[in-house]
Amino acid sequence: MSSIRQTVDVIIPTYKPDDELVKIIELLEKQTVPIRKLIIMNTEEKYFYKLFYGTGFLERYKNIEIHHISALEFDHGKTRRKAVGYSKADIFVCMTQDALPADESLIEELLNSLGKDDKIAAAYARQLPRKDCREIERYTRGFNYPEQSVVKSAEDIPELGIKTFFCSNVCAAYRRDIYDELGGFVKRAIFNEDMIYAGGAIKSGYKIAYASQAQVYHSHNYTCRQQFKRNFDLGVSQAQHPEIFEGISSENEGIKLIRQTVRHLADTKNIRHIPYLFVSSAYKYLGYKLGVHYKSLPYGIIEKCSASGSYWKT
Repeated sequence: MSSIRQTVDVIIPTYKPDDELVKIIELLEKQTVPIRKLIIMNTEEKYFYKLFYGTGFLERYKNIEIHHISALEFDHGKTRRKAVGYSKADIFVCMTQDALPADESLIEELLNSLGKDDKIAAAYARQLPRKDCREIERYTRGFNYPEQSVVKSAEDIPELGIKTFFCSNVCAAYRRDIYDELGGFVKRAIFNEDMIYAGGAIKSGYKIAYASQAQVYHSHNYTCRQQFKRNFDLGVSQAQHPEIFEGISSENEGIKLIRQTVRHLADTKNIRHIPYLFVSSAYKYLGYKLGVHYKSLPYGIIEKCSASGSYWKT
C-alpha cells in the first residue's frame, strides 16, 4: 500500500485559540502531502473569530471547515467522533491547537508509518519540548517520545504494559477503514480517548505505530495542582474502561520515569529540581488514585478534583 496516495483530512478541536493556531494552519497548508480538508471543531463561537477578525486569514484557504459547539457539548470522545463524521478521507489526523508541526513533512511521515503494515490502525507523532520547557518536563518528553520509532502489538503487553496502548491525539493519524470497523472513538470520554481507542485496536489484533520522524512541538509547564487534576481525569478514564485497562498497571511506568528522571537530574547537575520532582509526582499519584476510585467520592469532591468540570454536568 502506498500511503502517499491516501487522501488526508486534519481535525483540530479549539477553544479560545491564539496566534499559535495561525502558525499551525500555515504549516499544515505547506505540507508535502496536501490536506484535503482541515476540520476545526471550535468550542464557543464568540471566542473564535476574535483571533481572525478583520484579517482575511480564513478566506485564504478553501479547505478549512469550521463547526461550533458549546462548552457543555464538548467531550473528548464525542467531539472528535463528530468531526470524523465530517471527513471522507482515507486517513484522518487528530491534532490539538497547541501542537506546532516541526516541519513540512509531518503528514508524510505519519502516512509512511501507517503504510508499513496493513495492520497498523494509528500512528502518533513525536512531541518535542518547546524552548520554555522546564528541565523535568523536557526529560519526560524524551522518555515518552524517544528517537526510535516502534510498532506495538498485543505481543508487547507483557514487556511494555500500559505503554503498549500509548497513543496521543496531540498528533496522531488514523486509518479510516479500521476506525469504522472498530466503532471509532468512544462516545463519551472525560480524557484519554486516544489510548482507549488504541487499546481496543490492539486487543482486536491491530497495531499502533510511534512515528519518531513525524514531529510536533508540544509541552506544558503544569503546576502541581494542574498535574493532580489531569491525573485524576486519567484515573477516571481508566476506571470507566476496565475492558481496556483492567489488569494492566500504570504505576510501574510511573516509578520507572521517576527513577530515570532522578538519575538524569543528578547527571546533569540539576539536583535542585529533585525535591520538586517528588512533590509533583506525589500530586500526580494522588490524583490518579482518587480518579480510579472516583465512584466512592462525593460529587462535590469529584468536581473539585477534575480538570473537566463540564463533563460532570452532562
